[in-house]
Amino acid sequence: MNSTLEIVFGLLGGLAVFIYGMNMMSECLQKAAGEKMKSILALLTRNPILGVIAGALTTAVLQSSSATTVMAIGFVSAGLMSLPQAISIILGANIGTTMTAQIIAFKLSDYIYIIIFLGFILGFVAKSEKVKNIGQTIFAFGLLFLGIETMGSVMKPLASSPIFTSMIERVADIPVLGVAVGTLMTLVVQSSSATIAVLQNFAAQPGADGVSSMLGLAGAIPILLGDNIGTTITALLASIGQPKDAKRTAVAHCLFNISGCLLFIWFVKPYAALIKYLSPKGPEIEVISRQIANAHTIFNITMTLIWIPLIWLMVKMVMKIIPDGKAVVLDTSQPLYLDSKLVAQPTAALQLVAKEIVHCMDLVKTMLSDITTAAQNEDKRLVEDVIKKAEDTRSLYERITEYLSELFASGGLTEDQANQTAGIMYILSDVDRMGALCKDIGNALQDKQEKKYKYSKDAMRDLEKSLELIRTMYADTMSAMITGDVENAKNITKRKEKIMDLDINMRKAHVERVGKGKCQAKLTAPFNKIIHSIDRMGNCCINIVDAVQGDADLKYFVDLDLDTPEQITDNNAGKAKKIKA
Repeated sequence: MNSTLEIVFGLLGGLAVFIYGMNMMSECLQKAAGEKMKSILALLTRNPILGVIAGALTTAVLQSSSATTVMAIGFVSAGLMSLPQAISIILGANIGTTMTAQIIAFKLSDYIYIIIFLGFILGFVAKSEKVKNIGQTIFAFGLLFLGIETMGSVMKPLASSPIFTSMIERVADIPVLGVAVGTLMTLVVQSSSATIAVLQNFAAQPGADGVSSMLGLAGAIPILLGDNIGTTITALLASIGQPKDAKRTAVAHCLFNISGCLLFIWFVKPYAALIKYLSPKGPEIEVISRQIANAHTIFNITMTLIWIPLIWLMVKMVMKIIPDGKAVVLDTSQPLYLDSKLVAQPTAALQLVAKEIVHCMDLVKTMLSDITTAAQNEDKRLVEDVIKKAEDTRSLYERITEYLSELFASGGLTEDQANQTAGIMYILSDVDRMGALCKDIGNALQDKQEKKYKYSKDAMRDLEKSLELIRTMYADTMSAMITGDVENAKNITKRKEKIMDLDINMRKAHVERVGKGKCQAKLTAPFNKIIHSIDRMGNCCINIVDAVQGDADLKYFVDLDLDTPEQITDNNAGKAKKIKA
């Protein structure tokens, strides 16, 4: 094979193995982290300092600043995080991503195959899911270094190529050209960690004297700055079609890296001298990989320290670049929180699912309240609104179920997450059934209004009492579902008996009224249909609390930080009412 093709294919193959190993390590690390990942994400909405720490830790687990940034954009889009909080996450993500370069700088070429072998054996033999994930993480770690070693071996002949050497000299002498090269590389590969790994490997190749680097640290730093700019394209793509604040988060990521490039590009040589002073000493080709990693880390730490007290200014800048638009009404049949881009990060995705389920349950709660009011006031418009909300609930149920199916199909769920998610899907079906039963009652009330049926005062009083009882029962069921309060769940089970007794008494009383001529016989079927729907709603509530008693509740996925169902209603209503265009 032509030597040029060998170099190209070797470089591409090594890069492919590296990226595959990095992605596999990210997935296995997430599974191995398990509950700890939730603790890390719990820091996201605290204060800027904790946000930076959480962003760095999350990126260290996900092995990608782009993935963390996409997650922040998803949380902002869902209304779970403010713009300043998201910016602090991005600052931390830029620090966290430097860990990959630091790991790569270790000379592990002699131990690659033993690492791969040990990881494979551990992952293959282990029975425990956690140990298996740790084994697969080690295996992926070995693949990552195998990719680096492959790229390094095929790059060696380049040192003797006069054409290539001439090109490198131009890049090393013209910093702007280096920035352009780094940006273009990351735009193509879509991973700054991968392009920095290529840069470290390339810089470690000896020049003509066999001791100094082909590129040199001063030539590598501009490319490094370009890599940081190129990685922002992923965030910009993730913000397409998202609300204004999500777009602003992506722009903030760009501003951070571009401002850093504009600041450091003027001081490349002094900065290179500083890094050499702070880094281990030795032959340049032996230490330059660590120097590049240190340059990357110190650059991001410095820019983070500059921007933390200036987050308010960053917010002002992005607000100026992307100003507020006209307010528009949000379609309540569409999810408020789900983000398909977060399927690869199940711990974060399940937080959004938990919020979306609360939104769906909240719609049902509103319907129950509206049905009670509509029955009392003969309100035709309110009945139509109930029927519309029931259709929206069904649409939301389908979207949530589809999203959860995607999470299962991704293979990223841990065993505990998969078990809890299966329980949540079971509960969700009862919430959907509640919505359908609300629609049935709405249709019955609508039919009553259109045909001008008249129930007696006693019948209406019994009906209103029954509706009020199921409304409060559902509100308590919703609270138990959110908080995981088992004792409250037990009390709800006892209340079902009251609904059954009321159901029987209402049917008897209606028959008596028909016999006395107080109610029309033709009203028996629609009246019984409403009573039957209420009774079935009680069964749905019991199904949900039974699941809560079996440890299936939203508390597993995320601390919603909401004390009462009323607060949840207020939050969801505020978000569902209007968003910025």
